[in-house]
This record gives sequence, C-alpha cells and structure tokens, in this order.
Amino acid sequence: MAYALETQGLTKVFGQGQKAVDQVSLHIPEGGVYGLLGPNGAGKSTTLKMVTGMLRPNGGSILVDGHPWSRTDLYQIGSLIEQPPIYPNLTARQNLRVRTTLFGLPEERIDQVLQLAGLTATGRKKAGQFSLGMKQRLGIANALLTSPKLLILDEPTNGLDPIGIEELRGMVRSFPSQGISVIVSSHILSEVSLMADHIGIIAGGRLAYEQELRQDQDLEGIFMEVCREAQQ
Repeated sequence: MAYALETQGLTKVFGQGQKAVDQVSLHIPEGGVYGLLGPNGAGKSTTLKMVTGMLRPNGGSILVDGHPWSRTDLYQIGSLIEQPPIYPNLTARQNLRVRTTLFGLPEERIDQVLQLAGLTATGRKKAGQFSLGMKQRLGIANALLTSPKLLILDEPTNGLDPIGIEELRGMVRSFPSQGISVIVSSHILSEVSLMADHIGIIAGGRLAYEQELRQDQDLEGIFMEVCREAQQ
C-alpha cells in the first residue's frame, strides 16, 4: 500500500521530560480519509504540529510520499490547525489573494478553491462577518491554494452547527476523488465514522490502535476499549 504520510517513532518531549507524543508510527494511505482519534490532551494536535513543521520532534522521523520530510514538502501539505488564519476586514477573495501573492501562485487558483469550499457567493462580505462554518471553509480554501496532496484538519467541526457539520463532512469526503488524502483529527466519534476509511487512536501520547474502518464496526466501542486498555 502506498502512503501519503508515515511517521516512525515520532516523539515530542516538553518541559521536565514530559512526553506528549511517545514513539508514534502512523501510516496514512493515499487516496482516503484517515481519522486520528484520542481523548483531549492525548497528543493528536502535537503530532500534527510536528508533521506541519510547527513543532520540532525530539525523536523519530516523518516520511512524505516515501521520502524524509523536509520544509519543501510543506507546499504539498495543506493544514487547518486551531483557528483559521483569517483577516476579518478582508473578503474571502482578498484573504486568499494574500497567500497567492506570498507564494507566487496564479490568480485563477483563487476561483478554484472558492468553488471547492462553496464560497463563490460571498462577494464583498467581510470575513469577520462570516458564520463559524464559513470561516472554517475559508480556512480550508486557504489550505488548498498550493494544490496539496495531503490535507490536515485538526478538530474541524468544533463549534459548528449540524448544517455546518454536514457541509464540512461532504467536502472532506469529496477530496480523495480529487487526489487529496486527508487526515481529520477529532474527538467526535460519530463524525469520524461518517468520514474516515482508516483510523488511528492515540491515548496517553502513544498510538494504541490503527486499522481500516469498516461500516459495520462500532467505533465508539473500539475507542472506549482502546482507551481503557491504555490507562491500565
């Protein structure tokens, strides 16, 4: 199986020797949606921040398309971690133009990602007036500008209403058909079960489970069992 991303023994230590991530080895298949699960504080966000270059690992390695991770690979990795990077006094188009100018990307890419994110009708409305769901979609559009092969979304449904969650779910499921592999980190099991075809569960900083997700599986039951065993 070809992997869009692998981590091998990835480790991050903070402060007085506290291991936030301990020997995590993920295998993210190409052309699918991978759900990264775990309780709050389990190490999910820290793992993704290392993959996206926001944090430096203390140990282990990261492979992108089979080769060792380097800064240039960040052009192939789009991410939305924590709050969307939005200028509230600019329109959606103007927000995206900041990034295309910074990276020397063609202007037509703005229209393409606005279409992908369902934001073509926002016109002159300032991003600060957007609903939370629209802000999330603008953050995803921003992450897609460089035409990444891998998209990383950390808790993308936080604060969204049911309609916003449903729209986001449909968007995420559409990405693999466009050649984009996706990692969705979340603690909302019901949503991950509707989006992901593979899952990994991190508990206490360690990868405690990683398998393909079948439609007939009880994800909540798997999650609770894995987390209980990790606490023993």
